Amino acid sequence: METIFFEKQEGSLCAQHCLNALLQGPYFTAVDLATLANNLDEAERQRMAESGVDSDEYRHFIEQPSGNMDDSGFFSVQVLSQALQVWSLDLIPYNSQQPEALLAQGAPQTMQAYVCNYREHWFTLRKIGHQWFNLNSVQSHPSHITETYLSLYLKQLQQEGYSIFIVRGTLPECVADEALLLNPYVPSSSSTNAPRRVRSQSEEEDEELKRVLQMSLEETDIPLVVEGVPVQKSSSGDSDLQRALALSLGADKTEPSPDAAGAQQQQQQQPLDPEEVRRKRLAYLDKQKPE
Repeated sequence: METIFFEKQEGSLCAQHCLNALLQGPYFTAVDLATLANNLDEAERQRMAESGVDSDEYRHFIEQPSGNMDDSGFFSVQVLSQALQVWSLDLIPYNSQQPEALLAQGAPQTMQAYVCNYREHWFTLRKIGHQWFNLNSVQSHPSHITETYLSLYLKQLQQEGYSIFIVRGTLPECVADEALLLNPYVPSSSSTNAPRRVRSQSEEEDEELKRVLQMSLEETDIPLVVEGVPVQKSSSGDSDLQRALALSLGADKTEPSPDAAGAQQQQQQQPLDPEEVRRKRLAYLDKQKPE
């Protein structure tokens, strides 16, 4: 994911971040977008002047602030559309009846990118390689989204009042696209599907010992700390405790002989010695320290 171009939010320049994330490169600055906004304002002024500079409509238009940008750094959809025309790209409303919109509504994963806006914040959803990524600049980094989640996410954005635009045209080539085609991003959650490492018998015994030593706290007030983490008391029987202590001593793991079973039963009837528990616990923790 390191190859994906991504700009974190700076001021209110989300439109700049949105476009650069879409195009996957530092193609636009705030100055570039402000120039485009001024050009749009001038074109609108000239159209309004055609009806006479003395008209009420023209005077009212002149008195109004720009509809294409403001002092905070917000830019209108017209500015974004004008910027994308350099790349022969168009923005199509997602909820329109245009053919691309109807196709996207039924199968949003078949598109290549979406530009979203809500309350003057812009961000991009884009397919890179064969995978989708949320390139919202308010995040700390790009986030991978599945095709199934993409469909649900777009529906959620609509319900929350977002304006969604489909990007139509051919996006410029980018390094991230080539890199992710060769080596797709593997989310960390997918590791649960990977083959699990088989634990050795000693590892399993150690895990069992940890579990049962925690249970032994029912019998004593000695605080137990396993690998630096305090453990709370829990209920269990003496048989589990005695088995744990036997494991900590390195006793034989096979079935006990009748004599051994009788001795164990006799030992279970004896009150638990807190000092003995402490000694066994310390011996176990010493065993876990690296050589």
